[in-house]
Amino acid sequence: MLPIPERVRTLAATANVAKLSVDGAPSPARGGVDERGRPILLVLPGETLHGLRADAVVAVNLTSMRQLGTVTHPRGLIEVQGWAEAVPEAEARSAAVSVASHSADESLFEALERFGRPDAPRLLRLDVGQVVYLTGQESGLLDADDYLGATPDPLADTAERVLAHVNSSHRAQLASGVAKQLGESTGEVWLWELDRFGATVRVDEALVRFQWPNPANSGVCLETALRGLLCSC
Repeated sequence: MLPIPERVRTLAATANVAKLSVDGAPSPARGGVDERGRPILLVLPGETLHGLRADAVVAVNLTSMRQLGTVTHPRGLIEVQGWAEAVPEAEARSAAVSVASHSADESLFEALERFGRPDAPRLLRLDVGQVVYLTGQESGLLDADDYLGATPDPLADTAERVLAHVNSSHRAQLASGVAKQLGESTGEVWLWELDRFGATVRVDEALVRFQWPNPANSGVCLETALRGLLCSC
């Protein structure tokens, strides 16, 4: 399994901003996550954070989902806690891109074109204090250094592409290979997670982990390792 900080950063990289609270009170939430894993927020005039207070305690809830057939399941829940700070003008465009990949809000254009004006939408980011996570069967707390010091799994993009292909076209092979590995018949089987250390398979409601003999160091190695599970029948 990926080290916890890397796993949480991997989930955060593609997660959506689901909820925002300021000093414990709910506030409209729209945003994304930048390349360091910091939540980026688009805040409109009149909203609590628009008149930014440096001492305001902010919590951003990120959700990562997994689509299995027609049903969407929570893959990971992450709460990033900290303090909001203004995005510097030199970084505003990249911050807007981070938001746009999750929420294509027309106010982003105004936030860039009228940057810094008192009545314009603002781009803020979180100065991370700590991160609470719940993913699969694991939960815990990361401090800012551990979270910000980690990087997403370098094979994550390949893993997601391969996982989607297996779940759409090779589930019968997957179910047969898993049954062979477990030594018993299985119910509904889906590929749930895939990374350089192994694969997690959802068998009915349970998550079963299969470790690779050696970590995969490239996309080709990852596909070869998974093929070993699919062909174990």
